[in-house]
Amino acid sequence: ICKANSDKSSINEPTEVELKDLPPYLEYAFLEGDDKLPVIIAKDLSVEEKIALITVLKSHKRAIPWKLSDIKGIDPEFCTHKILMEEDFKPVVQHQRTVNHKVHDVIKQEVLKLLDVGLIY
Repeated sequence: ICKANSDKSSINEPTEVELKDLPPYLEYAFLEGDDKLPVIIAKDLSVEEKIALITVLKSHKRAIPWKLSDIKGIDPEFCTHKILMEEDFKPVVQHQRTVNHKVHDVIKQEVLKLLDVGLIY
């Protein structure tokens, strides 16, 4: 369970994050050092635009919530998943369910749309 920590900001003690592969049009930029406070920016920006964007982000880095506990007004309990199990309960893996072929085609088209737009990758 994640507890809200309002006294310290995560900027002073940034956590290690696992950087995932990005689409070819995006890249990571770091606001501190070579591996702290990562942000995602467009790759096709000019050097001057990248410098200007990073300068603005650095000057306003306290406004960016770096952890869930930094987001004001959202209780971490709201976004925490709990699996309630009894002590003597044995977990069982369920078989994968099949989807109707007509519905499968609709799902496939929706996923392809999301891939084309870049919302998922």
